[in-house]
Amino acid sequence: MDERIIKTEYSEVMQKSYIDYAMSVIIARALPDVRDGLKPVQRRTLYDMYELGIRYDRPYRKSARIVGDTMGKYHPHGDSSIYEALVVMTQEFKKGLPLIDGHGNFGNIEGDGAAAMRYTEARLQRITQEAFLADLDKNVVDFIPNFDETEQEPSVLPVRIPNLLINGAEGIAVGMATSIPPHNLEEVINAVRAYIQNPDIDTAGLMKYIKGPDFPTGGIIINKSELREIYETGMGKVKVRGKVGTEKGKGGRINLVITEIPYPMIGSGISKFLSDVAALAETKKTADIVDISNQSSKEGIRIVIELRKDADVENFKNMLYKKTRLEDTFGVNMLAISQGRPETMGLKEIIKASVDFQFALMERKYTTLLAREQEKKEIQEGLIKACNVIDLIIEILRGSRDRTMAKNCLVEGKTEGIRFKSKESQVMAQMLRFTERQANAILEMRLYKLIGLELDALVKEHEETLANIYRYEDILERRDSMATVILQELEALKKAYGRKRRTVVEDGVEAVFAEKKPEEMDVVFLLDRFGYARTIDMAAYERSREAADGENCFVFSCKNNGRICLFTDTGTLHTIKVMDVPYGKFRDKGVPLDNISNYDSATEQIVYAADQRELHLRRVVFVTKLAMVKIVDGGEFDVAKRMVAATKLQEGDAVIGVTTLREQRDIVLQTAGGYFLKFSLEEIPEKKKNALGVRGMKLDEGDLVEAVYYTDAGTEYKIPYKSKSLDLQKMKIGKRDTRGTKVRA
Repeated sequence: MDERIIKTEYSEVMQKSYIDYAMSVIIARALPDVRDGLKPVQRRTLYDMYELGIRYDRPYRKSARIVGDTMGKYHPHGDSSIYEALVVMTQEFKKGLPLIDGHGNFGNIEGDGAAAMRYTEARLQRITQEAFLADLDKNVVDFIPNFDETEQEPSVLPVRIPNLLINGAEGIAVGMATSIPPHNLEEVINAVRAYIQNPDIDTAGLMKYIKGPDFPTGGIIINKSELREIYETGMGKVKVRGKVGTEKGKGGRINLVITEIPYPMIGSGISKFLSDVAALAETKKTADIVDISNQSSKEGIRIVIELRKDADVENFKNMLYKKTRLEDTFGVNMLAISQGRPETMGLKEIIKASVDFQFALMERKYTTLLAREQEKKEIQEGLIKACNVIDLIIEILRGSRDRTMAKNCLVEGKTEGIRFKSKESQVMAQMLRFTERQANAILEMRLYKLIGLELDALVKEHEETLANIYRYEDILERRDSMATVILQELEALKKAYGRKRRTVVEDGVEAVFAEKKPEEMDVVFLLDRFGYARTIDMAAYERSREAADGENCFVFSCKNNGRICLFTDTGTLHTIKVMDVPYGKFRDKGVPLDNISNYDSATEQIVYAADQRELHLRRVVFVTKLAMVKIVDGGEFDVAKRMVAATKLQEGDAVIGVTTLREQRDIVLQTAGGYFLKFSLEEIPEKKKNALGVRGMKLDEGDLVEAVYYTDAGTEYKIPYKSKSLDLQKMKIGKRDTRGTKVRA
């Protein structure tokens, strides 16, 4: 076997391979087709259930059987993705029109997952059979080979309704994602009717029928005026609020009752909402909450918040909209596969694609039906004609040696070898000219068909066939007739499966609430060596001053409405609101800084912490391990951003010391190699925070600064070094950017 070595650029191979992979994910897995509104895994699951005969009027079958059969025949991408798709198609709180009837635990709106597939059962919904899988036997869609070419599967299901709009879709592909909200079936069908009757209708015209998304969870859409732009561009944000009412509680209190939630809040969002409401009380953002309880059940959502007697209900409700997910946004990106490629489509484009698909289905369906009726007509005419000369045909059959001889006589009038009773019969037989299909039907006809009533039924059936042919030809030749058929089917589906809108659409008033500012007070900020922060009142600190100073890395007073600045070894400044730091007792554990800021304890280390107001009045000294030093005006760190660059660093450098200047006069740098250099702080120039600084000390190769000390006038300052004690006050003053003095053990 000859071998050929193909030389190519590695980057080109990688690029092509990645593009192939990306397109495979986009087309074959993640995005729905605009025609049937289904992803491949959904389409294959429904078709497999149809093939297995798991219909709405038959017993449920184990989900594991459905998943295994789908994976083995059509979707070789793992059982979890198939079962997840099956579960979602059963959930009424996710789909406006569930396509599968589930029996067992298929999860709930509060985020509890479905039971394992071996425990649950499923079957098709009635509408799925009638509107998604009907007419597959009429050549309405193309069938393609499955992954191993042992089976055939439909490239698209013959869906009669714009499922992409009715059920919506969500999916993440490579470099793109789709997010289409569900809509009301009645409204969508009304819009389709309007489009068929007037293809020039614009988006505003369609929105007379489609008021907006209709979420299964209800809720209130509050940006009605923005929906037109969303529907025209296919992109935007829908703002949704939960439905909140009031009830009289015990002791004259008022209860807020949430009976509908925003669609994005389904799942774990409900428990997050409950914890967020509880946090409002714990952090003293509001004192109106007495109790909160989740009384939701199979009957629906019911979350009760008990308020104080004198609570401002409207203000509290607005606070929930602002501070929790009771008001949320649904990001719309109406991306779907259209003509084999991903495309972001507006409302009219989706309806047009669906209507075009309906006409294509109808054309193929009635072309197939017409061919079948014409075949029946041919056979019926042959049988009627045969009944008129039945004696001659019986004579031909009795006189023929085999079926072929009889058939040749019926089709071509060949009489050679056939025994006739008379010459007249032979002449009449030679005049017969039945078609092949008619001849086969005559030869297979049973004698009871010769009964008078059977002959009458045959004639009546022939008349019905002629009427069907006339009707089918009219439908195929006249678009108006086909449109009438489509609209009649849509009206029947609307009548059978339509329901009232659940989501209210309006232009809501912006939620405004007067947040009570906390009374300003002095607190003490404590940060321990494990990165846990907390604040305590001044009195508690005074009572435990020695323990607080000994157990914590940073201890300083600040205002409860101020900010804390945290400097790290990576040259980054993190700021946190003091209000975000838990306020409590001295022995409380506190909260990790990672949870309330962008600080990452795994990649950086805090070298200094200070009150932002205090920092604003001071100058700040920076020292790095490569001996770079500078002074920065503390006002440069008066920022509101959660994270900014505090200083510029060379590659391989890190900040080892930051401090604010007060009474300090001299600085002492200590290296890992045992060198000490003491020089005046006046030698360090003032720079901007984004400057590199100047060299404070000459380092031997491989040596690094590992400690920084500061001295002031007249105060003794001794440090332990190896086996001796060094008095930094008595250390000789040197010059910046010199080598310093080697201190030996």
